Amino acid sequence: MIHVICDNARFHNPEKCRRIKDYLTKWGHRVQLHFLPTRAPETNPIERVWWRLHEAITRNHQCQTMDELLDRVLAWLETRTPFEIERDVYIKKRAA
Repeated sequence: MIHVICDNARFHNPEKCRRIKDYLTKWGHRVQLHFLPTRAPETNPIERVWWRLHEAITRNHQCQTMDELLDRVLAWLETRTPFEIERDVYIKKRAA
């Protein structure tokens, strides 16, 4: 079984996107979608990376070219250390 974590973008929802619905009709026995909570970016780990990147590099940047901006972003990404994910947010509660 392949587990896929999705945000709540319209195109990730099989009820709102025909392509996803068709794909799951064919492959749903092998794929399980898990949706992040709605309007809760703090529970999406990649959002923390974007927030930190924005704070450190892209907010009010003084880069003259796109290449300069990309160099700064890539250098920033190379120096980052991993951070812990709040796993308890993703644990499904079992029915009593």
